[in-house]
Amino acid sequence: MTQSDRQTSGEDSLIARYFRPLATDPGAFNLDDDAASLKAIGEDIVVTTDAIVEGVHFLPNDPPETLARKALRVNLSDIAAKGAVPAGFVLTLALRGAEEAWLKPFAQALGEDAARYGCPLLGGDTVSTPGPLMISITAFGRVPEGRMVHRSGAHAGDRVVVTGTIGDAALGLDVLTGGPVAAALAGDDAAREMLASRYRVPQPRNALARILRSHASAAMDVSDGLAGDLAKLCAASRVTAVIDVQSIPLSPAASALLARKVIGIETLVAGGDDYEILCAVPGNRIDAFTREARQAGVAVTAIGGIIAGSSSPSFLDAQGRELALKRLSYSHF
Repeated sequence: MTQSDRQTSGEDSLIARYFRPLATDPGAFNLDDDAASLKAIGEDIVVTTDAIVEGVHFLPNDPPETLARKALRVNLSDIAAKGAVPAGFVLTLALRGAEEAWLKPFAQALGEDAARYGCPLLGGDTVSTPGPLMISITAFGRVPEGRMVHRSGAHAGDRVVVTGTIGDAALGLDVLTGGPVAAALAGDDAAREMLASRYRVPQPRNALARILRSHASAAMDVSDGLAGDLAKLCAASRVTAVIDVQSIPLSPAASALLARKVIGIETLVAGGDDYEILCAVPGNRIDAFTREARQAGVAVTAIGGIIAGSSSPSFLDAQGRELALKRLSYSHF
């Protein structure tokens, strides 16, 4: 029986129309099979998964194209932090309805990012739900055998380094929900738009993957907040850290809000959704790491150091006094 002779379900039609064009890898089998195949010769396959849920990770009125990009990019950020290059992803969609006005821009943006980052769709599932919209992606990456960068390799004497700027996404959420940051920036459309974009559309640092693999002793992405994620890295490595708060890279908008006391430093270091890379780099490699990152177009900043100990990392102000942070990171529970 040919495809045209078969009676196709609504789900099959949805997949064929919106998502089969994204399945460009031969191992996806044109989405005609029950599973995909990834070949690994002299490589390890790195696997990560993240779900984003309406009302938790994004707002009900967020555009579908930004949801597609965020859903894929938060996983690409994890792949990058492990020193891996993207290999493909599988997608699960829980939808309240199959509406072309939503699905068409969602699939188009997802396809654009899949091509941009070399991470084709391999398969997935679509289901209906009476509850909130949910998008779940499991992404796969490739890394030379035994070369994945773990959280657990940091040593005393390493420098603590972050990419990009910290805290913008948390401020962007405040802008979109009409909080004090939105009020403070009422006359600055450019700053409001920049911060909102940082919340809606992360910038995964995949250009840094090879450089991390070559120089970093430990790494992870900053998804739940710099302070909390640094504590996780230190716990996995059985060390602690001292951070110079003045060195934490901030955008001009965040710096201005901090100077005006609209926000405190805790808002920036404990806010989630940065999707920057946090890593530990041995002191004798920091210059090469910084140089190569700059050549790759990724801004990196050393913000402190790893030291021996088991206590929580310390955040010191300009006078060397330790800040008491009431909250370290975003928590689902």
